[in-house]
Amino acid sequence: MSSPNAPEKAPDQSPPVAPPNVTLARWLVLIVMSLGIGAVGGVLFQWMAMPLAWMIGAMIFVTIAALSGAPMRGSSRLRNFMVPVLGIMLGSAFTPETLSQVHRWVPSILIMLVFVAIVIAGVATYLYRIMGFGPVSAYFSATPGGLTTMVVIGGAWGGDEKRIGLTHSIRVLLTVLIIPFYFKIFEGYVPGGLNSLGSIVDLTFKDGLILATCALGFPLFKILKLPAAQILGPMSLSAVVHAVGLTEAKPPIEMVNLAQLVIGTSIGARFAGVSVKRLFRVMIAAAVSTVFMVTLAAAAAWGLGEATGLPFHAIWLAFAPGGVAEMALVSLSMGIDVAFVSTHHVIRVAFMVIAAPVVFHILRKHWDVKENPSQHGM
Repeated sequence: MSSPNAPEKAPDQSPPVAPPNVTLARWLVLIVMSLGIGAVGGVLFQWMAMPLAWMIGAMIFVTIAALSGAPMRGSSRLRNFMVPVLGIMLGSAFTPETLSQVHRWVPSILIMLVFVAIVIAGVATYLYRIMGFGPVSAYFSATPGGLTTMVVIGGAWGGDEKRIGLTHSIRVLLTVLIIPFYFKIFEGYVPGGLNSLGSIVDLTFKDGLILATCALGFPLFKILKLPAAQILGPMSLSAVVHAVGLTEAKPPIEMVNLAQLVIGTSIGARFAGVSVKRLFRVMIAAAVSTVFMVTLAAAAAWGLGEATGLPFHAIWLAFAPGGVAEMALVSLSMGIDVAFVSTHHVIRVAFMVIAAPVVFHILRKHWDVKENPSQHGM
């Protein structure tokens, strides 16, 4: 399904080494500066007792700096190092008691996949018919299957990589903002969901070694070419060691907060070089479609909760169009069933990585769906 000219990585992701026109020293300075600005936001939001303080604070401060013209830069290597920490944390939620409830999740998982198909159809139609996206860009911008993956696949099929990347970046940004602030304003959220993780000073050498070994799931899943390897590999190994009782330890809160800082900074840094005036229409399109997705997810969660007895908040987070790592952090921070939420998101991403190109191939074959690259240049 791929094209020989497919890009090797998404354009909005930081390169693993300094770009050719940037010295290594300056590149490192920009990363440290970006993390520093993000840390200021994290400290401020922590002081204000805001949800997911280190991720949302970093995300907002770095986004504002980037849109103001500051040369913000995230690091894909740092993110690759920190996301497995979240995978290990997610796996620690799969206790024997949790696994005994997995059969109850089947209806919500199946309905989630139908829900995603409806969302893609609705959002793609809106982006194409009303907002003027090309058909390829509209389809892959509407598909919540992982930012990098959709940018790469969409670009290979002739879509506008920048437009797709920006749309997904705004989707993740707004989803991470809307849901925690809803809990803060309307649900009386009180910080404390992360306190159950404990501190690094309380982690024994044995437990630390077991948790660190779980990180090997990332390269293992990458070799096997499985989707979402960064988070799914460590999560799977962690789930095994916790389910069989080898350890009850979880990654310490210091590591999780650092992961929040790195992820929040990387989200904000995606907007570096973005002209708000020039891309205003694309940003409005992305914002409207995201609000639609989040609202529809809430409606579906309410209906499914009434029908199955599953908690509304857990279903809403499971159906929300955020990234796996981001929504897992939200669920942990809110004290909502992390295993339930993360399982739904991992299945959704894996399904989209497989199904999105297949469906698009069918559309292209029967309706000649294609896009003129000369109309790009956002």
